[in-house]
Amino acid sequence: MPRPSLLRLLPGALLAVLTACSGDDPTPTPTEPVPPATWHKDVAPLVQAKCANCHTEGGIGPFPLQTYADVFAHRDVLKAAVQAGTMPPWPPSSECNTYAHERSLDEAQQALLTRWVDEGAAEGDPANATAITPPTGGLSRADVVLKMPEPYLPTQSPDDYRCFLIDWPETRTRYITGFRADPGNRATVHHVIAYLATPSEVKGYEARDAASPGPGYTCFGGPGGPDATRATWLGGWAPGSLGQDFPAGTGLRIEPGSKVVLQVHYNDHGQPAAADRSAVAFKVDDTVNKVAYVQPWSNPSWVNGTTPMRIPAGNADTKHLWSMELTPFLGFTTGGVLQNNVPVTIHSAALHMHTRGTHARAEIQRQSGARECLLEIPHWDFHWQGTYALQKPVQLWNGDKLNVECHWDNSAPGATDREWGEGTDDEMCLGIFYLTQ
Repeated sequence: MPRPSLLRLLPGALLAVLTACSGDDPTPTPTEPVPPATWHKDVAPLVQAKCANCHTEGGIGPFPLQTYADVFAHRDVLKAAVQAGTMPPWPPSSECNTYAHERSLDEAQQALLTRWVDEGAAEGDPANATAITPPTGGLSRADVVLKMPEPYLPTQSPDDYRCFLIDWPETRTRYITGFRADPGNRATVHHVIAYLATPSEVKGYEARDAASPGPGYTCFGGPGGPDATRATWLGGWAPGSLGQDFPAGTGLRIEPGSKVVLQVHYNDHGQPAAADRSAVAFKVDDTVNKVAYVQPWSNPSWVNGTTPMRIPAGNADTKHLWSMELTPFLGFTTGGVLQNNVPVTIHSAALHMHTRGTHARAEIQRQSGARECLLEIPHWDFHWQGTYALQKPVQLWNGDKLNVECHWDNSAPGATDREWGEGTDDEMCLGIFYLTQ
């Protein structure tokens, strides 16, 4: 009878020897059971950080999520929204880039909230409460606070876009280095954007304001100035935003005699209209290391109608792409704030479409042909638009192209052809980037 080879016997022999020497039982030790999650210890910090900015009393969320009683009453809705990925709303694709102040939930956080509800949503002992860390972001100081001249009662439903002219009070050149919006009626204010009206542009905006009855004037897609692709942004707010300082050492130059055009988007959620008097706050400094500019980026031919941005009726996926070098034209597009043929740093990105948008993407097409994603919104939601600060700012070199691509679904029954325009039933394809040199 042949003897077993040493190699065949070795693994079992080694196991026996090691077990005997260690004195350990080879039977696996049962894992300790995971204690039930509780509101005070596990869930409250997460809900406060990710949900409570919108779901506060009088906020834009349909109900508050501030206390244990609030959340317990809506626990099943919370679980369903978390599992579906619809709340908290965070439109950017995680496969494109990473952003500061992200409010999305990772898989572990989703699992925790789901488990807590499934286990009965226990409150737990307040003595075991975990300290709640305030959400990141926020404006470090408010040097200039501007308020709408008078209250406004929205007249259009469900969406009313209204622009209000506000005097800039400073008497010397200064730099805006941070922004925050303070909605007067958080239940109806859906977003706020502050635009700059330079001294040379003020008369045009005043004429538009005077031609419209009541406070302000209608301004769906932008501030309604002579060139939508060159409207200078000073800051934007969407639900959940705490405002923010701009990147250290950078700021937007603002001259005396300017005005701020405050665009407020109201959405009534099917409720009776209520008056609003929103305000904005600016951090302001006398000097900065680098002057910044907020660059709208779109095809001028779409805007002026030379080459219409056609979105045919009946088409479920119309795509338009704007791709061009930016650096050779910076002097023109920024009104001389930045210089031609000098590379720029991109600190943040935003995308804008209207109600038929389905997805959009902003990217750099390198001179080598490589593509680098800045921002992608794979499931466009007109009601959740924002500006996203890049965790790592990106350099745009001479020879690189800046691309903006938009998709629309215009296949609904009764649809008609659409093009670029300011109205609710028109469309846009616009990128917005915070730049320095």
